[in-house]
Amino acid sequence: MKVESRIFDVITAFFFIAAIAYTFIAKEPVGIAALFLTGGLGLIIGTYFRFVSRRLESRPEDNPLAEVSDGAGDVGFFSPGSYWPIGLAGAAALVAIALAFFYIWLLVIGAVLLFIAVGGLVFEYHIRPAEH
Repeated sequence: MKVESRIFDVITAFFFIAAIAYTFIAKEPVGIAALFLTGGLGLIIGTYFRFVSRRLESRPEDNPLAEVSDGAGDVGFFSPGSYWPIGLAGAAALVAIALAFFYIWLLVIGAVLLFIAVGGLVFEYHIRPAEH
């Protein structure tokens, strides 16, 4: 996670320097606020990654002397075929359309469908404990 925190540190520095330069050059308040807020968001993410990297063991990506074979092995479980991401994308699109046209009734329907799709995706492989 140290590599990721360094990436966000660079992003944060860039946006803060760009915001300071934009303040003196353009003097346009919305752009100034957007650049400073973007730098602040980069700072939040970089700080989170730095905080998490202290708690986790070192990964091959964090070791400059690591070999490619150091990262070999299981990465995790990935579903071989799931239809929940399609439903999730459709529900998210419905919520976006409802927000764009400000249809509250459609927003409620889309939010319910979005919660159902997220729940279906999260609990797709959940197995109940056996009853005795």
